[in-house]
Amino acid sequence: MDGTGPHPATTAELDAMLRALDADLPRLQQGSDDVFALASAWAERHDAILACAPPALHDDVAARLERLGIRWGLVPGARVTREFPALKAHALPRLRRRVGER
Repeated sequence: MDGTGPHPATTAELDAMLRALDADLPRLQQGSDDVFALASAWAERHDAILACAPPALHDDVAARLERLGIRWGLVPGARVTREFPALKAHALPRLRRRVGER
């Protein structure tokens, strides 16, 4: 190693690393009752992937890692996975009728 850090990864390599991390998270989460071990494993993978990102892709990779971390509950943030049609304004009258309100 020449001391300049990891070799910048291509977009395809970064995508593969992110998919691999996403695929490994269920195993990491279920394999440990120690929240600190999970946090440590997440931080190591996060930092390694981010270190491989070329400067032009750094912000995009950081955003993808943040969304991944939010989805798995490893970083703070709003976790919205789907829309609830019952909460739409046009669905409220039907909902009220079902629960006995008028």
